[in-house]
Amino acid sequence: MLDFIYYPVSAILWFWHKAFGAVLGPDNGFAWALAVVFLVFTLRLLLLAPAIRQVRTTRQMQKLQPQMRALQKRYAGDRRQLTVEMQKLQKEHGFNPLMGCLPALVQAPVFIGLYHVLSSFTRTGTGVGQLAMSPVANANTPNYVFGVGDVQSFLNARLFGAPISVAISSPQSTLESFASHGGVPSVATIAAVAIPLMVIAGLATHFNARASLSRQSPEAAENPQAAIMGKLALWVFPLGLLVSGPFLMIAILLYWVSNNVWTYAQQHFVFARIDREEAAKLTADTDRRAAATPRPGARPVRGKQDARPLQR
Repeated sequence: MLDFIYYPVSAILWFWHKAFGAVLGPDNGFAWALAVVFLVFTLRLLLLAPAIRQVRTTRQMQKLQPQMRALQKRYAGDRRQLTVEMQKLQKEHGFNPLMGCLPALVQAPVFIGLYHVLSSFTRTGTGVGQLAMSPVANANTPNYVFGVGDVQSFLNARLFGAPISVAISSPQSTLESFASHGGVPSVATIAAVAIPLMVIAGLATHFNARASLSRQSPEAAENPQAAIMGKLALWVFPLGLLVSGPFLMIAILLYWVSNNVWTYAQQHFVFARIDREEAAKLTADTDRRAAATPRPGARPVRGKQDARPLQR
């Protein structure tokens, strides 16, 4: 049903696996892990322009907060007129609220697509969404753009001894499907890889939230709803990753870590760029106003009409 997401995601993953597999070997676990990481980087690079517009939208919304509060106070008893005036204010300043949430809306189906494609390398489970294939049938069934050879390469790959498509909580039937492809991994081996990734992902989520909150305007920080969301981002979301980590496959944890690494770097790059643009614009405005203001003691420049002698 979501093939329009699954095929592009699997195609990008396939490309990066072929690239890293040519250097490290197709069955190398690091080749598959790097393919997941660079899949994330590729998608985030495609979303960089909307992300920059999102930051500009957020900055613009913060600047419009005083005017928006004034409109809310003026039309407190007339919701319809308030909506009209809000839309008028947004139109006057070229403000588009949709741009504030577009990158997050795009990333959600990408995450779902990556999870589904990676899960489809091991279809021997019997839970929800699983196909209960035999290990032999699973190893000989293509997975979207991945051929049978690619599926078997994925099953053979290990990251520090653990397949990247399993989680700490993976059922024994799923683990046993790897018997002919490098042996059945132990839960201890999977945990030794997954737990550090869980901790790194949780810490990265926390510090990204802290960096984002440090750039909030004083008005936004005083907003009760913003304060609640800030606490959720700082503490509840990272804790949620630690709690849900045992149920996430290693590849998804790799996705989460690499996504947070990109977010941290992107925040510094985008904010530094926008700060430079705003500083340059402020300097240009100041210089323009200074050039238009007469110097102390200087005569004001008269227009052509004023410069003509008076006719008697």
